[in-house]
Amino acid sequence: MAKVFFTANLRRHVDCAGMDADGLTVREVLAQVFAAQDRLGAYVLDDQGALRKHMTILVDGRRIRDRERLSDAVSPSSEIWVMQALSGG
Repeated sequence: MAKVFFTANLRRHVDCAGMDADGLTVREVLAQVFAAQDRLGAYVLDDQGALRKHMTILVDGRRIRDRERLSDAVSPSSEIWVMQALSGG
């Protein structure tokens, strides 16, 4: 099972615990996570199911390429980090 983690800055806004989930793509894994933590899905994805502009996801240390369909591949040993993008000076 892939391991899904949420950064501390995201957990300040939405109560979300890391968890293990199965799936072959980022979308499949996150669907399991969001089923268990429904408020989180609306915070991470927009109404079209795409990754919100202020969010980023890393799979095994690499930023995902497909922000719309979330079709990037995931292996059973993958680590997925979901984080809120930060900006400022």
